[in-house]
Amino acid sequence: MLLALEIRDLLIIDHLELSFQPGLNVLTGETGAGKSILLDSLGFVLGWRGRADLVRQGAAQGEVTAEFDLPADHPAHLVLEEAGLPQADTLLLRRVNTAEGRKTAWVNDRRCSGEVLRQLSETLIELHGQHDDRGLLDPKGHRILLDSFAETQAELEAVKAAWRAQSALRREVERTRDALEAIRTEEEFLRHAVAELDKLSPEPGEDAALDARRRQMQAAEKIRDDVARALELLGGQAAEGAMSEAVRWLDGVSDQADDMLTEPLEALNRAQIELGEAQDGVARCLDALEFNPAELEATEERLFAIRALARKHDVLADDLAGLADRLRERLASLDAGDANLAQLEADLKAAGAEFEAAAAVLSAKRRTAAERLDQAVMKELAPLKMERAVFCTEITDAEPGPEGTDQVAFTVATNPGAPSGPLNKIASGGELSRFLLALKVCLRGDERGKTLIFDEIDRGVGGATADAVGRRLAALSNGGQVLVVTHSPQVAARGAHHWRVQKAVVNEITLSSVVPLDLAERVDEIARMVSGDTITEEARAAARSLLDG
Repeated sequence: MLLALEIRDLLIIDHLELSFQPGLNVLTGETGAGKSILLDSLGFVLGWRGRADLVRQGAAQGEVTAEFDLPADHPAHLVLEEAGLPQADTLLLRRVNTAEGRKTAWVNDRRCSGEVLRQLSETLIELHGQHDDRGLLDPKGHRILLDSFAETQAELEAVKAAWRAQSALRREVERTRDALEAIRTEEEFLRHAVAELDKLSPEPGEDAALDARRRQMQAAEKIRDDVARALELLGGQAAEGAMSEAVRWLDGVSDQADDMLTEPLEALNRAQIELGEAQDGVARCLDALEFNPAELEATEERLFAIRALARKHDVLADDLAGLADRLRERLASLDAGDANLAQLEADLKAAGAEFEAAAAVLSAKRRTAAERLDQAVMKELAPLKMERAVFCTEITDAEPGPEGTDQVAFTVATNPGAPSGPLNKIASGGELSRFLLALKVCLRGDERGKTLIFDEIDRGVGGATADAVGRRLAALSNGGQVLVVTHSPQVAARGAHHWRVQKAVVNEITLSSVVPLDLAERVDEIARMVSGDTITEEARAAARSLLDG
């Protein structure tokens, strides 16, 4: 509910503070007094797109502040939470427009964008008028309005869930089909590559081992002769024989040398042992250097084959085994892919059937509700002197989607036998206002705590019809808040709260003001609306009669 509106330096308003109440709030005044400026100002603070030249002439900037009551379950809280804005029991919107055209907005004293204001406005205000294309005249919202009237929340959720499941399966089928198609284009390559890898069967670490063995064999060719010659020199005909001969000669004369040869002989014995170990080591080396030339050729051939295959697939040699496993997996997925795809397509078909069934239930409930809505609107049109008009909720097939398979449009025919069409294309100004009011009365449960604003919705009607309009506006305001800008005394008399918009010239400057009216002032204002500038006692009597009615 709108609690307060403060306007500074906008158009012909210098400073204006208004406090609104629950129920039907009526704004009246002469043509040109500034009633539309109030709506322009409210639209400005709500982020609506409107006229650009809002700042009052001579002022540096214009400013509008609006305060709303915000119950705990109000949908505006979700917008505030998403935008990261502070929340409270009241919502304070403030927007400034400089003379240069720069606009700045705050929500609960926190800077925000115009888009956030517009999102909040959709939860706070609902505007209806002859030129309004945001509310009931917008065909895009008719399905939502019908669903609210029909209370299809459970059926709609079932359709949305079925649509999500179907969409997820459709994406999975497309992904699987694309993946299989991609694999099929390289199937020949995959089978050839796997066969080539399996035939060679490389193992991790094999490249390094083969390279080491190859180097060893290549080195053996160069050093084996030298090692063999060294072993020969260490053998019995060379170093070993000479040392043994020396020991034999020294051992024969050691008894006669007074122990002087004991240490040399011991050293020679140790040397013979070390020499033996050296012979054994060189012999082992010589044995290790022994190789079959065919082995070198086979080693090189396998090493080069592994490295060539690694280059071919642009991987490290040690990764060839893993590559083979991955390629085999892709082939296995191809072999199993057709069966998997067939199963997914069967699941998709079943999900499609579930969606169609849920959509059919939703559609049936919508069509039943559409008949009830048509009857309810026609019942409301009779007191509004449109008993010959025809209102119809048309439901046609639409592309399947998360809201089902229905397209909903409110159509009217102003006279029997006349062609029907969209509300805003068929009805005249006065007729359109009454259609909108009748429709709104029937859809009164959809506003969810919004303030309803009707801008001269009674234009073009009078007498009993205007009285019927006023009574329905008063009924709409029960338990909520309705603001109406009106020129009709019958409508003004139904208001619970009444303001007069007036303008005056102050220091050669035209300024607009809004004055709350007490009972006596209301009588005079309604009498003015009845008789014009000259208020007679008869007009006052008529005004009192309207107020008493």
